[in-house]
Amino acid sequence: MTTAFVTRSTRASRIAMIIAVLALIVLAAAPWWAGRADLRLMGEIFLYLALACLWNLMAGYAGLVSVGQQAFVGFGGYMLFALTMFGGLHPVVAILAGGVLAAIVSVPIAILVFRLRGAYFAIGTWVVAEVFRLSFAQVSSLGGGSGSSLPVDVVRSLADSRSGREALAYWLALGAAVVVIGVVYAFLRTRRGLALTAIRDSEVAASGLGIDIWRTKLEVYVVTSAFTAIIGGLIFLQKLRISPDAAFSVNDWTAFVIFIVVIGGIGTLEGPIIGTLLFFALRETLADYGTAYLIALGAVAIVVMLKAPKGVWGLIRDRFDIELFPLSYRVRTRDDHQGN
Repeated sequence: MTTAFVTRSTRASRIAMIIAVLALIVLAAAPWWAGRADLRLMGEIFLYLALACLWNLMAGYAGLVSVGQQAFVGFGGYMLFALTMFGGLHPVVAILAGGVLAAIVSVPIAILVFRLRGAYFAIGTWVVAEVFRLSFAQVSSLGGGSGSSLPVDVVRSLADSRSGREALAYWLALGAAVVVIGVVYAFLRTRRGLALTAIRDSEVAASGLGIDIWRTKLEVYVVTSAFTAIIGGLIFLQKLRISPDAAFSVNDWTAFVIFIVVIGGIGTLEGPIIGTLLFFALRETLADYGTAYLIALGAVAIVVMLKAPKGVWGLIRDRFDIELFPLSYRVRTRDDHQGN
């Protein structure tokens, strides 16, 4: 007798999980086999991956297309400097505290910008980021417009040796990427995640089903803001110096992130991973060509949007019907005597 059942797990997702665990073990051991430059590059890749996953959660699932997430990257970076220099906190504690403060600050911001829709919402988030940039540029104790460097005693509190500090920064970046991916994945598998998917597909239909659209979007905005600030703190922990223009750069922390998500596949968990790898492959290959590098990125984005509107992963998924992160429900059949 054949029995039908509903499942999320697939053979591809199980294989992907095994490969991910093995890759994570190898990456965790990188300070013992990779060079200093490689560690910094991989740390940067992990931080961009985390930012891309967070922006994808907002735009790809909640429909909140923000071009102002650099506000929270910069906020997290400045909180690292302020809380360590004036509050005496350990850098890691300061980074986490910056995430909490960002979550608190994001609530009134959300109440304001959620009144806007579409392109107006996007512009509103950019205006908020500019307000943040101009505000921190006026704080003379943090260097004003020229910025500030992290004090030597704060840097040494991380580890006694330079190699130890670089290894810790790398592990924090790797851990942040793993935590962000895990949190987003776990969230999307909950009832809130199901509601978010319904909102993405049709707000009208979701509202008709009794889903509180405003509250769900607020939760996503607050969570992504908090984690984005934490990532911002980790970014400037690696750089050891901060300035308003660097902290609130729309090009570095939003434009490149949007590029990553769009070419990888918006509205999927696999998309930001593929997009991050493609972005850094292009950057490392074309960086020596000056402005041609940016032109090439733009050309790639245009080609992908025209030929594969769902991104590279969307093209792969539609062709081979695979899902590495099992979020969709699938109906499977089996014979009872085989299942026993």
